[in-house]
Amino acid sequence: MKQHDSPNSLARRAFLKLGIAAGGVLANPLRALAAAPAGFDQWRDTFRGRALAKGISDATWNRCMARVEPDMSVFRQMRNQPEFHEQIWQYINRRVSDWRVIHGREALRKNEALFARIERDFGVERGTLLALWGVESAYGDPLVQQNHMTPVFPSLAALAWSEPRRKAYWETELINAMKIVQRGWSTPEEMRGSWAGAMGHSQWMPEVWLNVGFDYDGDGKVSPFGRPDDALGSTAKYLVNRGKWHRGEHWGYEVRASGGGASGSRSYAAWASAGVTRADGKPFPQPNASAQLWIPVQGGPAFLLGPNFYSVRSYNPSMNYALAICHLGDRCLGGPPFIQPFPGSERALTLAEVQEMQTRLTKAGFDTGGTDGRVGNDTMRAIKDYQIRTGLQPADGYGGLKVLARLRQGG
Repeated sequence: MKQHDSPNSLARRAFLKLGIAAGGVLANPLRALAAAPAGFDQWRDTFRGRALAKGISDATWNRCMARVEPDMSVFRQMRNQPEFHEQIWQYINRRVSDWRVIHGREALRKNEALFARIERDFGVERGTLLALWGVESAYGDPLVQQNHMTPVFPSLAALAWSEPRRKAYWETELINAMKIVQRGWSTPEEMRGSWAGAMGHSQWMPEVWLNVGFDYDGDGKVSPFGRPDDALGSTAKYLVNRGKWHRGEHWGYEVRASGGGASGSRSYAAWASAGVTRADGKPFPQPNASAQLWIPVQGGPAFLLGPNFYSVRSYNPSMNYALAICHLGDRCLGGPPFIQPFPGSERALTLAEVQEMQTRLTKAGFDTGGTDGRVGNDTMRAIKDYQIRTGLQPADGYGGLKVLARLRQGG
């Protein structure tokens, strides 16, 4: 680690190493906390001195660490990261789901003034920011926090004590988590996150909260939880500073590109002159802005991507992730599905259909972690197990029309 790394490069490294922004890897809530394994207490006594030397007070140590037991399930989670090989249309369908669109519109209604303020202060479109919030933490849904997140201190304590390759990193993050408590930004009880410690509305690691988060609501602290003002304001600031967000520009558009072979960046007007038109037939609102043509899959939808698409990609380097975020933002604001379907794709299930699928899977003995219509890793594992048991191919964990039809047949 270079000593001169900037806060934003620290943020980026945390994003890339741990995949925080890659769709929100959620821990199984049904973890078992066993008694502290042999050697943990001795490590904790030694680590206490290192934490106090970094400015952690006795009071903070006692709140966070005096009675903590290591959550050893993190090592199973680390080893068993779910392998779901999604095609791009499956990836989009799962993230731009009925659940996220419906709840996104409600989250926007409840926070209209906040999104308007962020647009004035930073120029970041409300749709894009709303979609990031929805994909990272399900709009801060408290039921998701309770049912799919795990306490941060037991997880980080286990990793700092017993993860051999990166002990120094995990120890630093554990100290960072204590700093958040010491500053009054959160409490140990409130701090629930992924198995790796990513937490809050934007699912940032403690290091990122300390280095990138800022007090947007003016209450004297940076709050990962509770009101979303600090998290969303900090995310917008990140997109401007790191992603070079262009105020007033849309991320891009689905287009019809009959030629399909052109590359490079040119103005929308130049693309239009070359025969590239918006799929919905409307004119490009800013003909002098620049964009690049991207066709993810031959025969599928084509896109002109402006700088703000790549601003989103600075948050997570996946093109598919950025497309899902941008499309979800459009859908939450009333936009339609893509006009040109991806080859071999099927429509996304409705909220009611997802809930029916989850209910049928649960009755068949496959634990989906709930029947709320939100497809997380628990539901995907259940689908994959069901596909394997019934011989449905491919056993990819994707819950679509074929899986629902088979469930309805009682298969």
